[in-house]
Amino acid sequence: MSPGIYRTADPEAQVAPPVRDPLRLCVERIRGEMLEVVQAVEQVIIGKRSVVERVLTAMAARGHVLLVDVPGVGKTQLCKAIAAAVGVRFGRVQFTPDLLPMDVTGATIYEANARQFVFRQGPVFTNLLLADEINRATPKTQSALLEVMEERTVTVDGTTHRMADPFQVLATMNPLDHEGTFALPAAQIDRFMVMLEIGYPAPEDEVRVLDAHLAPDPALASVRAVITGESFLEWQRTVPLIHASPEVKRAAVAYVNGLRQGPAAAHAVSPRATLAWMRAAQARAMLSGREFVTVQDLLDMAPDVLRHRLWISPAEVRDRLRAIAPFRMGETPKPPAQPVPIVAGSGR
Repeated sequence: MSPGIYRTADPEAQVAPPVRDPLRLCVERIRGEMLEVVQAVEQVIIGKRSVVERVLTAMAARGHVLLVDVPGVGKTQLCKAIAAAVGVRFGRVQFTPDLLPMDVTGATIYEANARQFVFRQGPVFTNLLLADEINRATPKTQSALLEVMEERTVTVDGTTHRMADPFQVLATMNPLDHEGTFALPAAQIDRFMVMLEIGYPAPEDEVRVLDAHLAPDPALASVRAVITGESFLEWQRTVPLIHASPEVKRAAVAYVNGLRQGPAAAHAVSPRATLAWMRAAQARAMLSGREFVTVQDLLDMAPDVLRHRLWISPAEVRDRLRAIAPFRMGETPKPPAQPVPIVAGSGR
C-alpha cells in the first residue's frame, strides 16, 4: 500500500517531538542572559569574572551585596557597570560623616506655592542603590538603610513608601583600620546576603585595564543594556522555583547548627542567615543552568554568605564546614525524579 494523504514514508516524522519542561527552558534562557551580562560587565571589570558572577547570584536571590576592599580596585565601577548591563535605574549615595538620614530616604517639605507638605524622595528610591563607603557615615545615618534593606519600604513622618521592583543595595566599605570610619552594627551586617572582595588584578589583566581605561572613550560608556529590568525580575521570580530537596535543607541546617556550637562569635548565624544561604544556593544553581540545588552549591556560596557573620576568612569557613561535614565534601544528592511544576501566577 502506498502512503496515503494521512501517512508518510518517513518513520521519524511520525514520532512526536519531546515535550520540554517549561522550567528547564526558563533556566536555560536565564543562563544565557547571565553570560551576556557578565560579558558586558567585563568590558570594565577585567579579570574578575568570578566576582561579577557572585554579585549577580546574590542579586538574583534578592540579596544585598557588601563589597569590602581597599580604595581603587573598581568597587564603584563594578556597581555602575552591572546597572548599565541589566538596564535598571541606578542611584548613588556618597556616605560621609555629615550625611543625615533624610539625605538618604527623603523628607517632607512645605511647598509655599501649593500650600501643602510634599514628600521629596531621596536617592534610595531607585532600582540599584550604590551606598558608597557606607562605613564613613555615622550609625544614625547607617540605620536609615535598615528598614529599606529588609522590608524594601521607607517610613517618613508616619507614611510608608514602597520601593520599586527590583530594589538592590550594593554597598562598598573600606577596611575598618582606615581613618574616619564607623563599624557597621551587627543588625546591618546581617542584612547583607553576601560580602565579597574584588582584590588586585593579575599583571596581565592590569595591562588590559590600562588599555581599556586609557582609551579616548571611557570603558564604562561602552556598556549597554543587554537585558531589560523585566528580564531581571524574571530571574528573581524563578529562583524560588529551583528545587531544594529535604536532604539539602537538612544539610544546611546541620551545618548552621554545627557552627553555632563553635566559638562565641558563631551566634551571629541566625535563621535569616540560613535562609539567605539556601536562597543564594538556589540562585547559583539557576545561573549554572540547573533546576535543583546540590550540597556543592551550598559549599560554594558558604564563604560569601557566612564569613561576614562569623568575621573569619573564607578558608576558615571551609575548614569549619569540613569539620562539621553532615555530608562528605563534594557529595551531591540526586536531582528530583520529577520536574518541579511551574506555580500558578509565575508568568511562565
